[in-house]
Amino acid sequence: MTRYIEIYEDVRKKIVSGVYAYNTKLPSKRVTAENYGVSVITVEHAYELLVEEGYIITREKSGYFVSYRENEYFYGNKSEQPIRKVSSFKVVEKAEEISFNIYAKTARRVLSEYGEEIKVRPDAYGCENLRMAISDYLAKNRGIEADYRRIVIGSGAEYLYGLIVRALGREKIFAIEDPSYHKILNVYEAEGVITDKLPLVADGINSESLWESSAEVLHVTPYRSFPTGVTASAAKKSEYIKWSRKRNGIIIEDDFESEFSESRKPEETLYSRDDSGRVIYVNTFSRTIGSFMRTAYMVIPERLEEQFRDRIGFYSCTVPALEQYILAELIENGDFVRHINRVRRKRRENHNDKM
Repeated sequence: MTRYIEIYEDVRKKIVSGVYAYNTKLPSKRVTAENYGVSVITVEHAYELLVEEGYIITREKSGYFVSYRENEYFYGNKSEQPIRKVSSFKVVEKAEEISFNIYAKTARRVLSEYGEEIKVRPDAYGCENLRMAISDYLAKNRGIEADYRRIVIGSGAEYLYGLIVRALGREKIFAIEDPSYHKILNVYEAEGVITDKLPLVADGINSESLWESSAEVLHVTPYRSFPTGVTASAAKKSEYIKWSRKRNGIIIEDDFESEFSESRKPEETLYSRDDSGRVIYVNTFSRTIGSFMRTAYMVIPERLEEQFRDRIGFYSCTVPALEQYILAELIENGDFVRHINRVRRKRRENHNDKM
């Protein structure tokens, strides 16, 4: 692990545990560098990550102060700021799609190596080799430990939303961000469930609305929710997890596009924070590979595994085996991660050029 990531993790744990309390000043970069035996630049990188994720803030000529605060209940928090501006996602650029040459070469290799095997009907949850590749990728790159047997492949995130409704039950109330990607509401309305629209503020869903809601399922997009561009702060993510425990609720974490974060480290997921099995993780390859790749996946928490298998395990997988084999090969040979890293580097360069 890189040294600045180690420092970031150590300081983050001290903040969350209360060693560094809310609004207290952190040791200076120079003092911290001496304590860890590293350069000031290394500490600066660690502190920048903590600022990005909402654990600390900088005050001009004063230093770094803890901004993370985890209350017993966030209800009635009047300090939340409204969304200052609405920003839309940029159109997917061709430069951010995986190289056609790489995709074509991989497709030819799969056809040559597997031959007639790609004509075999996939398992209900998808081809085993792809689910195992995703499991390995998530463990190494996203901090998500997921048994491949709890990973479900589907033809797009919207299809998976429908499966989730059928597994959890149409009688449950689903809460969604307001505003949010219109297809989320469309799918839930088509499935016949009641939805509760919870207003977004600058760092996530308004706390008062969240705790007043009678919803049993919460659908959130913690990273750059569409169309506002709002990213949930560290404290807000903790609040979502706390809500799920207090209300015996389920969270659907829609992790669209977070792999392309400009941060120096992968975005922390709600799934990796959750230790009570209440988060269903959903992601799609249509953003990381290209819009032509209509394949998504979800990770079912262990406590819901049996319920999902009983209620949706008989559905046939909707993604052709060939596409799944190609995806598995892209992940296993490293092309997928190399592509993501290339886009992230380019985004950081563009961001720095604008500063």
